[in-house]
Formats: sequence, structure tokens, C-alpha cells
Amino acid sequence: MTHIIAVTNQKGGVAKTTTTVNLAAAMARRGLSTLLVDMDPQGNASVSSGVNIRELEAGSYDVLIGETSVKDAIVASTNGYDVLPANDDLAGAQVDLMEFDDANLRLKKALKNVQSQYDLIVIDTPPSLNVLTINALAAAPKVLLPVQCEYFALEGVNSLLTTLAMVKKALNPQLEILGVVRTLYDGRTGLAVEVTKDLMKHFREKLCETLIPRNIRLAEAPGHGVSIFEYSPRCRGALAYKALAEELSTRLQIDN
Repeated sequence: MTHIIAVTNQKGGVAKTTTTVNLAAAMARRGLSTLLVDMDPQGNASVSSGVNIRELEAGSYDVLIGETSVKDAIVASTNGYDVLPANDDLAGAQVDLMEFDDANLRLKKALKNVQSQYDLIVIDTPPSLNVLTINALAAAPKVLLPVQCEYFALEGVNSLLTTLAMVKKALNPQLEILGVVRTLYDGRTGLAVEVTKDLMKHFREKLCETLIPRNIRLAEAPGHGVSIFEYSPRCRGALAYKALAEELSTRLQIDN
């Protein structure tokens, strides 16, 4: 069985891509054959995976518009998983997909041709609501929500929950929240404690026990084109993402 997870939050700066990359790397280290799908035109997940996005022959944009298959666009990462990469060409998909009747389902249909080859597919999304985000949510039965413990955190989450409900009703009846993970966490602040209380009220058992701390090594790793496990495997950030992978594996009932 292939598990597909979209990592998303319409609010930027919540460590969404950091979580996507390091979760994919942690799962690969647990022995799962893993594919990371980059659906963000910034291509940060691709760069963090050691992909030179300036020299792409094909990527997620070409797959969405039907010019190539997922299989032909996939490249190997430096982190032990495969990547369907992206660059700024993907920004044009928002216009180009308008000519397709199945514009919101292009990714889901494309992934069907390769998903049997993987135990896990993790999708990085843009920090906004557009056709790329909708494609990711339509393709993924599970959603992981990274949330920074700061003012207005829940305001952004409430907007996202409305989006999830719409996509579930119109495109993907299986869509559900796998977990809500607190990122950039600093337990020394009263604000972090208060936001945690609010998240617990809203999400209860969906709130992950694992906390992703503020950690300079996590911020540095993308610049080297590697995950935290290749860059600084013993740092707090690496230990946290290892724990998150273990927690989510339990929720997905993955035995390994």
C-alpha cells in the first residue's frame, strides 16, 4: 500500500518545506521507498534534495501539462529518496492548466502510474491556495499541517480547514488530517504554551506529540543541498524529525 501525504499550510514561514524534506529523508532512512513531489514553484524542496533546478530537463510542470511522465521526470536526491522536482516554470501551470477539464486532478492521475513503486509519497505545496495546492490535496488522502506557535497561527489554520473541507467534498472524499505538528518551537516562551493549548482544543488526538524546535542546523542544511540527517545527524532538529517519522509511521500503521 502506498501512503500519500500532502504537507501544507497556506501561511508561509512555518517550516513546511523543511518538514517535507526531512520527513521524506527520515522515512527513507527507516527503509521506506519514498518519493518527494515538489509542487512549489520556488523549488526549495528540490534544492534541499540536491537537485540543480536551473538545469532540469523535466519537472512537475511538464508532468501536469502532459508533456512528460512522472517516471521520466524523477531524479535521485542526495537524501535517499526520489524527487519529482520543480522550478519557476511551475508558476505557469496556474494559467496553462485552465485549458484542461481535469485541471485539479492532473497530479493524482499522473502519480497513479508510479505510486505502486513507492511505500510513501510526500508532496510539498506552495504557501498559498491555488491550483497547485488543490492538485496536491486531491492526490493525497492524508494531510500534515506544520504550525508555528505564534500569534495568528490558528487564523491561518482555520482558513486551511475550510479549504480541506471543500476539497474533500468536491474532489477527494478520503482526505483527512494525519497530524498537526508544531514547528520552530521554543518552549521558553509563554506564547508557545498558549498556542499549544489552543491547538489541543482544536485538534486533540491529531496534534503530534513530537515538537520541531528552532534549530540553526535545520536552517543551514538546505544551503548544502542535503537533509538534516546528512548535515548534522545528532542535532536536536535531526532527532526531532526522526521522532516525527516514527510517530507518523505508527499513525499510518507502517511496520518496519
